[in-house]
Amino acid sequence: MGTIALVVWSMALGAIAAVGLARAGDLFRRPGPAQLRALAFHLSVFLLVLVESGVLRQLAHPGPERLRVLQVLAGPVCVGVSSFWIQGWLGAGERDRLMAAVLRAAAFGVPAGGVAALLLPGELQLPAAALLSLLGSGLTCWLTVRAWTIGDRLALVMAGGCALTLPAIAGLYALAMHRGPWPLAVHVALAVAAVGSNAVTGHGLWRRARRAWRTREGGATAIDPVTQVHSSTALVQQLLAAQKRRRRTGREGALLAVTIFEPERIATLAGNAALNEVWMTLAGRIQRQIGLVNPVGRYWDRCFVGLVETIPARPWLRTIGLRLAGTLRQPVEVTGRNGEAMRVRVDFGVGVVHLRRRPLEVEDVLDEAQRLAEAARQMRSRAALADPQTGEPVPAEQASFHGRPARPLLQPVAATQRAAT
Repeated sequence: MGTIALVVWSMALGAIAAVGLARAGDLFRRPGPAQLRALAFHLSVFLLVLVESGVLRQLAHPGPERLRVLQVLAGPVCVGVSSFWIQGWLGAGERDRLMAAVLRAAAFGVPAGGVAALLLPGELQLPAAALLSLLGSGLTCWLTVRAWTIGDRLALVMAGGCALTLPAIAGLYALAMHRGPWPLAVHVALAVAAVGSNAVTGHGLWRRARRAWRTREGGATAIDPVTQVHSSTALVQQLLAAQKRRRRTGREGALLAVTIFEPERIATLAGNAALNEVWMTLAGRIQRQIGLVNPVGRYWDRCFVGLVETIPARPWLRTIGLRLAGTLRQPVEVTGRNGEAMRVRVDFGVGVVHLRRRPLEVEDVLDEAQRLAEAARQMRSRAALADPQTGEPVPAEQASFHGRPARPLLQPVAATQRAAT
């Protein structure tokens, strides 16, 4: 490596380190897993460029065998770490089963493949590591584009960073394999690609973390002041945008409504401050159940609505309805009028609407979800779906997804109530 090329790569490492230091300061001011993952990503990129570009060989003079092992492992480990944190960044577990499975496999499979590459003959180790790194990075790029097509607007920024990663990794491994003397312009182009990938990806990480932080702090507009979820106006805007995307993508989703009945009972028992604690707790439970990447809003004072833009399969509607009802059954700990700790239970109903490939009007979907939530109040499970044949509310546990009509909705419960009286 010439002196000028060494200067170019040293400047690139300085730019990458500057972004990493900025994220370290962000982690110090607002500690959290998102900031920690971002710092780990920038550190892995710094080490990858340091090892593969030849700067480490020029400055530290490691032994040839040790340097070769570092070069083989650097790319797969960096890509594996990226796949691991980007799974959480995209909310893959709640968004798309295919996305979650591929990213999980890449997070563990690519580094394992890098270790296995050390068993190959010496001349094949670096090409195998380069191929693994490019494959893992290409999969990540494809999945970020896929996330963008199903409604994650920030994923497009991440896809741009992943696209710059591909030529950067290819060029760095070509340098490590000494594929001929490279002109200075090639070194500059590769360094710009590496720095650009790190900067664009870091920008996407920062924007997601800022959005989460502003939502928690209540500094963002269109946030309900009590529960810190979307207000009704922002929620309707999200639904309208999601319906437009549904016309383009043809994906199926779900809308969930949670209606709380007789909340004044809690206010009378424990006070208005305790009731606000209940609203905040319920909003957090709903958000955790449907996934942090899916919007949740307070449609009106007694009704929460959550949107899941993509569902893995139709039976999942039954699962999410029952799971959400189960967590809402748990008592809520509040502080009473005199400062004593109390546990209260809420009277609620969960309505789950299947958003089909041909979207309906937003007002109709919201009305249907609230109708199902009202009906769910009379059910044992407290979760209701619409029968696909008749359109009538049925308990979630009895819902049919294969064209068979479900059992009648209210008769068993009504009969039980009459027998009890």
